[in-house]
Amino acid sequence: MKEDLTVRRRDLLRLGLLGGAAAWIPPETLAATRPVARAPQTPVRWIDGAAPVLSLGQTYGVPWPRGAIRANAPLSLRAEDGRSLPSQHWTLATWPDGSLKWSAHAVPAGTDQPSALNVVPGRPQAPDAPVLVRENGDAVEIVSGAARWRIPRSGRTVITGAWSGARQVMGALSLVASVDDAPEAGRRTRLTGRIDRLTVEQKGPVRAVIKIEGVHEGEGRTMLPFTLRFYAYAGGDHLRVVHSLIFDGDPARDFVSSIGLSAAVPMAGAAHDRHVRLATAEGSLFSEAVRPLTGLRRDPGAAARAAQIAGKAVALDNIAPGVRPLLDRIPTWSDFTLSQLTADGFAIAKRTAPGHAWVDATAGTRSLGLGYVGSPQGGVAMAARYFWQRHPAQIDIRGAAGDEAALNLWLWSPDARPMDMRPYRGVMGMEGYDGQNEGLAITYEDYEPGWDSATGVARTSELTLWACAATPDSERLSAMAQANAVPPQLMVAPERIHMAGVFGPWSLPDRSSPMKARIEDQISNLADFYEGEVDRRRWYGFWNHGDVMHSYDEDRHQWRYDIGGFAWDNSELSPDLWLWLSVLRSGDPKLFRFAEAMTRHTGEVDVYHLGRFKGLGTRHGVQHWSDSSKQPRVSNVVYRRIFYYLTADERVGDLMRDLLDSDQALRHVEIGRKVPGAERTPLPEGVIDLSFGTMWCSVASAWLTEWERTGERKWRDRLMAGMDSIGRLKRGWLAGAAPYDLATGRFLGDGGKISLSHLNAVFGALEVNAELLQLIDVPHYRKAWLDYCRWFNAPRAEWEVAFHEPYKGRNLREGHSRLTAYLARETGDSAMARRAWVEFLSGEAGLGLSRGDPRVTLTGARVIAPTVEWPDVSTNAAAQWGLAAIQNLALIPDALPTQD
Repeated sequence: MKEDLTVRRRDLLRLGLLGGAAAWIPPETLAATRPVARAPQTPVRWIDGAAPVLSLGQTYGVPWPRGAIRANAPLSLRAEDGRSLPSQHWTLATWPDGSLKWSAHAVPAGTDQPSALNVVPGRPQAPDAPVLVRENGDAVEIVSGAARWRIPRSGRTVITGAWSGARQVMGALSLVASVDDAPEAGRRTRLTGRIDRLTVEQKGPVRAVIKIEGVHEGEGRTMLPFTLRFYAYAGGDHLRVVHSLIFDGDPARDFVSSIGLSAAVPMAGAAHDRHVRLATAEGSLFSEAVRPLTGLRRDPGAAARAAQIAGKAVALDNIAPGVRPLLDRIPTWSDFTLSQLTADGFAIAKRTAPGHAWVDATAGTRSLGLGYVGSPQGGVAMAARYFWQRHPAQIDIRGAAGDEAALNLWLWSPDARPMDMRPYRGVMGMEGYDGQNEGLAITYEDYEPGWDSATGVARTSELTLWACAATPDSERLSAMAQANAVPPQLMVAPERIHMAGVFGPWSLPDRSSPMKARIEDQISNLADFYEGEVDRRRWYGFWNHGDVMHSYDEDRHQWRYDIGGFAWDNSELSPDLWLWLSVLRSGDPKLFRFAEAMTRHTGEVDVYHLGRFKGLGTRHGVQHWSDSSKQPRVSNVVYRRIFYYLTADERVGDLMRDLLDSDQALRHVEIGRKVPGAERTPLPEGVIDLSFGTMWCSVASAWLTEWERTGERKWRDRLMAGMDSIGRLKRGWLAGAAPYDLATGRFLGDGGKISLSHLNAVFGALEVNAELLQLIDVPHYRKAWLDYCRWFNAPRAEWEVAFHEPYKGRNLREGHSRLTAYLARETGDSAMARRAWVEFLSGEAGLGLSRGDPRVTLTGARVIAPTVEWPDVSTNAAAQWGLAAIQNLALIPDALPTQD
């Protein structure tokens, strides 16, 4: 039986899946080697290398080779020792033949996690205590073990209460926010979230998901639309909360001054039995009681002190007789605040009551962002991921000495300066295109008045909310804080992902020759350099975290944070793809979380989610929205789909689906409007100029993903319309762009003019085309794409023989070597493979291959702090070098010289 369910070892050897490396294997080749219903072994591991102390529940994706297993086939989990494990699974995507391409799997929360597991065919095991969802007319209840949560279908509370067993431990949970009418000393309008729609997305048994959509309102204003998802996992007493908010205000007059969640916590028992916990550094807590019994002039006794420190009830009989009658003379501390206003500093203060002075308690650097208030009769804990990374954040506890406390977790601190979403600069005489092009020439910023608006950008935050039966002990609270701040993550082994033939050309690391080892070392070093730059350069803050900078200023020894289009990168030239391919190859936990933070940022902050630019992203700039170039190349689904399939993240799934009609925004956003001397031939209504790479491939990646996710033929037909019409143009892909009919998805005209742009293939075009050509057979489109791959980097002499058009200089020759490599692989042309490596190793218009690790560390007065530099680095060059290195090694590994 076991032989029938797994790929035999000789199959793995034949496919190159055992050992150090594997070349890219098209899915159609894999399908030919394996009969339907033979599922390969699927090992799944924790990316950190060991089972976590505490998991808050896991969801991860598994890829399947084409034809290996049918969609909706039962799948289960086993530990390495063969034990069956509780699980829940569902289909994320299918191949064109209807077989399963991606499945998602959920695993219960808890402390006793297997160190590794395997996905195998078979009916999944149900958990001992499954998650239940009970629906009625006005609310939905989630039951997970002893915890019960009640979520209303409408109103101004998003949870009406939480119970641990029969005891209510939390009252209403509300979304709260405020907006000021000036950046300083403005009038503050307080807002509360209102539910407009509730959807039950999953009902268990391992995982339940409730989606809420609504808007904030207050004092006659309605703004800041939101989406909330609550996730419950079997074995947990918590909800994972994914909070997404869109800024829809007027940047000139709406200054958001707070964003948060507020939970009411019933308080019971004596003041000395009420406890406050605030997570500070990893493994550390600020732990105090509302009425302290330690440090008094009169000793209450060791038993009383020990019980209070442990968060347990203190029996009056255990309090020394000399202290017992004096308890009411000890001040009660009702209010506590932990404020994290920068990435490098937090402060904790407390007071006895409003109207009295705050007393400084302590301070530190980076809080893990968990707060708890309660008693031995129950309490509530709440934590925000990226708490210090996305400063200014804050935790407030109010009224802990009364009958009901408030636990407020602020994603934007009300004590910080309000958000200032206004443009960072004035018009400076650039009202017209001529002046704007002059600005572009000097600062690389494509400025245009009114096109630098932040209205429509979004931010998603991740939180955890616990309903606690009693005050957790210190070890438990510390584990809770750590599991929220750095969530454990399961991931299928890279060898097994590669075996499935997903995400185009990539291979496993291969150091089998000196030159391969040298390239692999730089792949690792370069990713490590950028991951380290985030902290060294403090690329943090609510709107900034997750992005990297575009270009470096070697004179100032700083990234060009203040110079026009050289500042924030906004996915320029595909760093997202480079990082995710590096994750697929290595499973490295630091790179996984680095790429994850980038995906959370670039899909939200750099893209418009409402308004006139909805569906488009913004080119790189000083502010993430400041450049006037709004394009699909930034909102590109190809940058999100790897994370989506590895994690089954619903929010990213929503974002990708929102982009299905993003080409329609180009009706009123003409990207080439400022090009000097461009001929403007009037086009019929509903027809626009569209480039093949930066625009069509970007939107095609949304259609491809939706087709995989739903199987709906209309998205395949939309893809085929574009492919067929490009393939029928006289010059095919070499035309670069053509008039495009928005209604039919077809390109028009004869396409007889060659127009090569160095940008057309560097925003995911190779990756999208590699997948499209595996899935859809359009021979003339394949020829058009391979012609483009052949001629973009072609030598001048060959070009002039083939074409009667002038040869113009090429840019990004190093990065485009992967197009040459793709052609070589597809045609078996060994000369073309050698040419690809010559192009790559030339370093022309790229980063170049270093000898050893080129990083240097600078110290002294010439730099702000000890600084690490990579000579001549830019993110454009780094991303394209990384992609070319990874893909050339996958496509033409044997053509690389073994020695330098």
